[in-house]
Amino acid sequence: MIRTVESEQHVSAPVLAAYSYCEAVTGQQARNFAYGIRLLPTPKRRAMSALYAFSRRVDDIGDGALAPDVKAARLEDTRALLARVREGSVDEDDTDPVAVALSHTALNFPVPLDGLDELIDGVLMDVRGETYETWDDLKVYCRCVAGAIGRLSLGVFGTEPGARGAERAPEYADTLGLALQLTNILRDVREDAEGGRTYLPSDDLAKFGCSAGFNGPTPPEGSDFAGLVHFEVRRARALFAEGYRLLPMLDRRSGACVAAMAGIYRRLLDRIEREPEAVLRGRVSLPGREKAYVAVRGLSGLDARHVSRHTVRRRT
Repeated sequence: MIRTVESEQHVSAPVLAAYSYCEAVTGQQARNFAYGIRLLPTPKRRAMSALYAFSRRVDDIGDGALAPDVKAARLEDTRALLARVREGSVDEDDTDPVAVALSHTALNFPVPLDGLDELIDGVLMDVRGETYETWDDLKVYCRCVAGAIGRLSLGVFGTEPGARGAERAPEYADTLGLALQLTNILRDVREDAEGGRTYLPSDDLAKFGCSAGFNGPTPPEGSDFAGLVHFEVRRARALFAEGYRLLPMLDRRSGACVAAMAGIYRRLLDRIEREPEAVLRGRVSLPGREKAYVAVRGLSGLDARHVSRHTVRRRT
């Protein structure tokens, strides 16, 4: 069982200000993520915002216009900051609000900070321009940039006392992160191509005649782009199905948060499956009313109960 802090003692003004900064960053730059964490109690919501704000900083370095060697140096500076957090050497009046908030989170929740080192490793893969020949190769990257975030989040959520199979909760959190990342990769395939990045495995691209890449609003001539997308969608659905086994292990509001975030991405996956070429024309997104429905469904516990029933049937 993974325990977390459900309530907290008095939080100082500098720490509250640091968390407010992180929540503002989250609200402005991560609408899908922010939609889910608003379902959490205040201490957990703040902690998740601190994790997001640090992760956003790392991602922004990787996505920026700096030269690769400068990016690598900035990422190592960020790793050094993480080491200070791990050592407990960040004071409440430090000038970096993300470091202050993350330090407070690390003191109050059993978050595996090594996961943020993994995130930095994954962004360094982007900086080096790595490509991936097989799904097994891509999984290494996805585990760094998304699976690790799932495991960090689990440190905030915790598992319910007596939850069956809770020892596998980190594995399921990791797998759910992979599902979300693969959905992101499909959604952003054109945008990534314009930035010179290719994430889908080269084996898969060759199999469906898409090795030429995605530099325009239409698929490569003679390719089976729809076949490629449907192939990757099936892979993502299998990951979601496995990762959703985490839900019954969480308390109601943490489960609602996970169900809301994952549910939004599953619906994105549905849209991509229905119209594969849409991802070549622009970013596929959900309207606010549909996100609200997903959040309400998550808060109701419908997804967690469905997973529980399915799991019991598999055991009997």
